[in-house]
Amino acid sequence: MAQDYIVEFYKILDYYSLDIIIGLTVAILVLFILYLVNIAQMSKLKKRYRIFMEGNDAKTLEDTIIKRLDQVDKLLVANEENEKSIKNLFANMKVTFQKSGMVKYDAFNELGGQLSFSIALLNETNDGYMLNVVHSREGCYIYAKEIVKGNSIIVLTEEEKKALDIAMGRKTEDQENSTQK
Repeated sequence: MAQDYIVEFYKILDYYSLDIIIGLTVAILVLFILYLVNIAQMSKLKKRYRIFMEGNDAKTLEDTIIKRLDQVDKLLVANEENEKSIKNLFANMKVTFQKSGMVKYDAFNELGGQLSFSIALLNETNDGYMLNVVHSREGCYIYAKEIVKGNSIIVLTEEEKKALDIAMGRKTEDQENSTQK
């Protein structure tokens, strides 16, 4: 019975021998190509390793690493200084004028060209000044009013109120009327 299996095996082997030889040949060729690719990759790796380890001893590599670490330390210090500078800039910006609104008008009916104007200059917390420049035939006059948290102690004219609303981002009556049309 065991001999029958062996005889059957040899018959199958004899029948497919050419196919088996071709398959093994293809497998050997694929393995040879993979071997050549591996050799090429190893030679590139060796070349990179030689470039990396260039120098007489490991001292060169150590010097390079120390140099890079010093550069990183300098960058960290510079980054801290930049962060402090940015914080100072933001702190200074809170008290600078960041918002403005301007309204031009004719102070006197006999003069044309809207040469008079009111301008509001406000910081982040809506503190600042209202400047009203009135132009007449006799001269030009400038009036200043202090604005605290978006309000003035001194009564504002209609033009000054419009300039303040523009600076604070509120809609004025003119803007509301133009959007309704």
